Amino acid sequence: MSDWSRADGRAIDEMRPVTIRRRFLEEGEGSVLVSFGRTTVLCVASFTEGVPRWRRDSGQGWVTGEYAMLPRATGQRSQRESVRGKVGGRTHEISRLVGRSLRAVVDMEALGENTIVLDCDVLQADGGTRTASVTGAFVALADAIDWAVKKGVMRPRTGRPILTDTLSAVSAGIVDGHAVLDLPYEEDSRADTDMNVVATGAGKFIEIQGTAEHEPFSREELNAILDLAGAGTAHLAQLQREVLFGENAIDARIIGGAGA
Repeated sequence: MSDWSRADGRAIDEMRPVTIRRRFLEEGEGSVLVSFGRTTVLCVASFTEGVPRWRRDSGQGWVTGEYAMLPRATGQRSQRESVRGKVGGRTHEISRLVGRSLRAVVDMEALGENTIVLDCDVLQADGGTRTASVTGAFVALADAIDWAVKKGVMRPRTGRPILTDTLSAVSAGIVDGHAVLDLPYEEDSRADTDMNVVATGAGKFIEIQGTAEHEPFSREELNAILDLAGAGTAHLAQLQREVLFGENAIDARIIGGAGA
């Protein structure tokens, strides 16, 4: 029996404490403060009637995302990208990840010719900022759609939800030869393999980003990582439904999927 243990004492299949706080800001049609352990991200959804020029007269809406980190989100201050005058490749990559992940569960025709932009700003980073961003952005998106429904801008139809399912993301990887779930920076920075997995509440994969940092991984290790990630996203999906359909519940017709 191995005496190996994680630095924070968690089991290999245990996530960090997750909190999802809706309506964190007075502004924004949807806003969420989401935390995975010490990692904290503010996700704000902005609803606009109309779509980009290239999308006009299509009868379909548009959802996109933007990601950024505050200068002191980590142990050392980094210069704002707006001051540098150049947005980094990592920022572009994660912004695109947020947008395309959300679009995978949006019925664009049901959304109508409306645009929703999700801004994800990392307040504190300790690993998993992109997975926390995707998870929080979905809740903010649902709240923005609910706002539009209550304003009469959109009219959901029974049997045709605007959001086909919930959506969340989590990291998993191989650390010291062990498959583990939800890596903080201490593990992420030295992981043999690191993966970020985006999945629906029904357990269908939307995106899998994985890299062997130090040595190749086996099919058995890949399966172990995906099993952990599947359990993690299922846990997150349950939390999302609890916060969305608990206090100040959204219109039940907005989200489909297994828990609908």
